[in-house]
Amino acid sequence: MAGSWLATVNLRQKLTDTAYAKALESAQAKLSKLAWAMYEKKRSMVLVFEGWDAAGKGSAIRRVTQAMDPRLYRVVGIAAPTDEERVQHYLWRFWRHLPRAGVSTLFDRSWYGRVLVERVEGFAPAADWGRAYGEIVDFEDQMADHGIIVNKFWVHISPQEQLRRFEERQRIDYKQYKITEEDWRNRKKWPDYAIAIDDMVARTHTDFAPWTLVAGNDKKFARVQIVQTLVRRLEAEL
Repeated sequence: MAGSWLATVNLRQKLTDTAYAKALESAQAKLSKLAWAMYEKKRSMVLVFEGWDAAGKGSAIRRVTQAMDPRLYRVVGIAAPTDEERVQHYLWRFWRHLPRAGVSTLFDRSWYGRVLVERVEGFAPAADWGRAYGEIVDFEDQMADHGIIVNKFWVHISPQEQLRRFEERQRIDYKQYKITEEDWRNRKKWPDYAIAIDDMVARTHTDFAPWTLVAGNDKKFARVQIVQTLVRRLEAEL
């Protein structure tokens, strides 16, 4: 695809409270049944959630898990690798969390850090992150060959909306823990990250592990888009 993938996302899409409640309830009800159908058919699912800081990944994940029996999923939050993880191949720590038959693993950030933060911040040499695109596609291909349903979401917001959310987090006492100096530092590198994101999607979007670019300026719209996308994918797979 020529041009910017992120530029194709219509960030003006919004839902009213009434439309949101109705659409989310309907989609979650379907997802609940499909999660049990996966269990009965011994099919597993991997969900990858990536996005800008303050894009709403956590609240979107909660809307997915609300629809699923707690026995049928696990959420794995990804931070900086430990000393043990650093001495392994970078995909090792993700292999360990792949789900057993019939259940799902939701990754709050993922192996895509290799071609995003490690690329932009210089934590990985160009040869390493450049090679990672092929390694990641192979990794996801192996998952798909094993019967795992792979879904990947990039939650996109505008720089203006991110700034509004950052300032809100600083202003409201109970949200202040969500904002750090690192968030402000990362924001200054928005253009570099945008290039890396476009490269990531262009080089790792496949039929067996597709990317969904989520319109995240309106959190209600983003949550419904994600749950509805999962429903459509599971209906097609099952």
